[in-house]
Amino acid sequence: MHDGHRKRMKERYQNDGGFENFAQHEILEMLLYSTIARGDTNPVAHELIQKFGNIANVFDADPEELKKVRGIGESSAYLLSMIPHLSRVYNQTKWNRKILLGSADVAGQYAINLFIGKTHEEFRVICLDSNRQMFYQGVVAHGTINEVQAYPRLVVAEVLKHNAQSVILAHNHPSGSVFPSDCDIEATQQLIAALDTIDVRVIDHIIVSGNQYYSMAERGNI
Repeated sequence: MHDGHRKRMKERYQNDGGFENFAQHEILEMLLYSTIARGDTNPVAHELIQKFGNIANVFDADPEELKKVRGIGESSAYLLSMIPHLSRVYNQTKWNRKILLGSADVAGQYAINLFIGKTHEEFRVICLDSNRQMFYQGVVAHGTINEVQAYPRLVVAEVLKHNAQSVILAHNHPSGSVFPSDCDIEATQQLIAALDTIDVRVIDHIIVSGNQYYSMAERGNI
């Protein structure tokens, strides 16, 4: 009976061309086929949604918390927790390595993809060439769930290492507002001054929270 149900679900997915017409628990049910070889994954999927509220919360949950749900073993827990990180890699690799970050909107959308699935703050530097094409981006500082410290010397060292002509700074607020704090604005001014000593211009500082971004350049903070 369960094999027949799985076949029908897979056919439905193929015929629909994706998950647009699937309920959240049905998406989880299908994902769990790969780690639960036999049996009905539907009740497990329902329990996951009931416990965590929605599919995003399931994917963001700690594997140890996921394993507290009956039917979720180690393999299933790690599969579910990998989804946001797989999504981030997928989105990053879709962007052309030499993509032109010529507007706040393009840069903001690019930055959003950099922080998919990140539950703690990170500070990143996006290096641009003379045509404002991105050729490198990397993390220069890790933080807690609500704070990260980007030391000017570390940022300067990263920029010199990659010989950037200009940069876009980016960090995330995983548990807060997308708007900058007074500390964010002060730290940005310090970084602008530090990079000015090596003739590197800061084009923008973008803050990401979920699927929203805040451009300091667009809002007049730079």
